[in-house]
Amino acid sequence: MNKPTLFISLLFLVTIHCKAQEQASESKVMDWEKYDPPSTLVVPEHEVKKAKYPFIDVHNHQFSMPTQDLNELTADMDKLNMAVMVNLSGRGRGSEKHLRGSIENVNKTAPSRFIVFTNIDISDINKKDWTKNTVEQIENDVKLGANGLKIYKSQTMAVVDGERISINDPRIDPVWAKCGELGIPVLIHAADPKPFWDAHDENNERWLELKVRPNRKREDNDPAPWQTIIDEQHDIFKKHPETKFINAHLGWYANDLATLAHLMDIYPNMYTEIGAVIAELGRQPRAANAFITKYQDRVMFGKDSWNPEEYYTYFRVLETADEYFPYYKRYHAFWKMYGLNLSDEVLKKLYYKNALNVIPNIDRSLFPD
Repeated sequence: MNKPTLFISLLFLVTIHCKAQEQASESKVMDWEKYDPPSTLVVPEHEVKKAKYPFIDVHNHQFSMPTQDLNELTADMDKLNMAVMVNLSGRGRGSEKHLRGSIENVNKTAPSRFIVFTNIDISDINKKDWTKNTVEQIENDVKLGANGLKIYKSQTMAVVDGERISINDPRIDPVWAKCGELGIPVLIHAADPKPFWDAHDENNERWLELKVRPNRKREDNDPAPWQTIIDEQHDIFKKHPETKFINAHLGWYANDLATLAHLMDIYPNMYTEIGAVIAELGRQPRAANAFITKYQDRVMFGKDSWNPEEYYTYFRVLETADEYFPYYKRYHAFWKMYGLNLSDEVLKKLYYKNALNVIPNIDRSLFPD
């Protein structure tokens, strides 16, 4: 074989080899979002499908309550040991008819198993007599059987007639005062996790969630800076000390329990619940145990979305000392969690005692003491 032919042959072989190497390398490439290997760690595992004590879920939504089969719902609740569910969406999309239907269905089917909250419509705030009419609505809804008021994040970030309405707008003050006068709590959801407002880059801990749920991303002024919205919420706590506020989702400070503790100290009328933030507590078990133990009279159980199997993770975090187990939505929390192993007395307060002290008209006979 002459030299040119040999060179061409060698070049061909090298090319084939390089392409093979390139293909082998490409076969090992994987999107980071898909990387989710099962753990090889061998440690004791305790799946908990039923809460140790009967509990009250203070943060739930049943938008079809006027017409849904509540017997079927209570059967699912029984499997979890959920004694009482608080439906925060009593008015559905805003109608008194929906609230009446919800309460009538509850009273007819399972009067001791459900508590219904009412809702208000901030989109009408610029209309004449909005404050007067809304206060009267609250009074009437309580007479119908509502036992609390839920404020949605769409209301703490409302834009009406092209202008943002802050939740501490003076026109809403009489509503908070009326709730205090009537002895009903206000469960309020302000903003969302702060990383939703931060740059969507390699420094954002919620990068994966924002990648798969891009509609959750907000710009700094969409519709206002995160801290501004949070501070407005705290302002109404300060201005209305006679009203009990349940700060939803640990006030979005589950990742900063020192700040949350400070807020608990300066706002004695502020209570809170753990809905949608169990993954934050589970990655700091010692700090979370210490926090819930210190504020054991003011933290309640909440879940938010109704998916019975997801409650198992909540029970496991709260009740066991298990190590290094996953959250049920990897995009929401890609880290592993650990059990808090709360004491029985703290568990009882978290599961039901605190809610009994804050939310009126819950049937106390459903609970052991």
